[in-house]
Amino acid sequence: MTTTIPTAHTDPINARILAVSEDRLQGFHSEPFQEIARLSGLDLDLVLERIRAMLEAGVIRRVRQTLNSTKLAHGALVAWKVDPDTLDATFDYMFREDPFSGHVVTRSTDREVSGSDYKLWTTLKVPLGESLDHHAETLKRLTGAHDYLLLPAKGIFALGVGHVRRKVIEPGDRADEPARMIHTDAVDLSPREWEVVLALKEELAPEEIRRDVWSARAAEAGVTREEFESIARGLQEKKLLGRFSTFLEHVKPSATGERVTRFNGLFHWAVPPGQEEKAGGEVGRHTCMTHCYWREGGPRFANVNIMGVIHGQEKDRVLAHKAAIDAHLAESGIDVLYTNVFWGGRSEIKPSEISPKVYRAWHAAHAAP
Repeated sequence: MTTTIPTAHTDPINARILAVSEDRLQGFHSEPFQEIARLSGLDLDLVLERIRAMLEAGVIRRVRQTLNSTKLAHGALVAWKVDPDTLDATFDYMFREDPFSGHVVTRSTDREVSGSDYKLWTTLKVPLGESLDHHAETLKRLTGAHDYLLLPAKGIFALGVGHVRRKVIEPGDRADEPARMIHTDAVDLSPREWEVVLALKEELAPEEIRRDVWSARAAEAGVTREEFESIARGLQEKKLLGRFSTFLEHVKPSATGERVTRFNGLFHWAVPPGQEEKAGGEVGRHTCMTHCYWREGGPRFANVNIMGVIHGQEKDRVLAHKAAIDAHLAESGIDVLYTNVFWGGRSEIKPSEISPKVYRAWHAAHAAP
């Protein structure tokens, strides 16, 4: 008799695994699944079986080592102004045809505000030495978009998506200390380091969910397993590695109709110049935040300079988290000159390509006639 392996993220065992595997393994781990098993208090073979099953079922959309790619590529959040009748086609192009666009999201506001006519939002990365503007102009030509605004990060305060763990977080829950700002200064790599980075970052196939994760990737990079780990640890010392993570499909329903989240709000705050780092630290310390950045919105977005994202099942709950953050900012003596919420709609997410070789080939194929 065949036993069906539970794949719902709400299954008690899967929830224990995901509470760890989504965002608790920071940096490089030579045996990541063994660490997930240790922290979740579960048997390793059970952890491997469940993660593999959730990946094959589409509950987990990818398993991979993330990079702090702001140090390996030029990056920006991009707001696009697109005709309503071409919005879906432009969305599809950004997601399917541009390997350098990562998150692709439609957004709307509850009322007409500064920037509410920018309905499509993407993240964009290009290799060091290349131009974000050049790539965005190429996308504008290829899609017929009317306008775009590049919003590069000047500082990062929160970056991690632990959706299962965050379900029990109450509005106002926050760390004991403000979040420290991570700077986005670029780092040069040797050719061998690049080979390891490119092998390290690719998502794992179901058959790679096993005890030994990295031997095959080391061979792909043309180095020994020992060299691979040594280079990976060097990359970690340079603060180039993010977390080893299982990414849930958190927008689309699973095969059983379950959704991990239903609402995501991109919050905008404008604070006086000179208070950006302090404000970002106070916003980023709230454990509900999946992302928090210092980005300059300029006059098209009411001069906002702190942006962050929260996910949740209920819209009122997401707004309760924001209200708690707003109150904390006031208590901290930070003047909020303007604030608003851009709600997420249709959404697709993929890792952004950062390979210079892929970038050159893509632009050669899409050059203007």
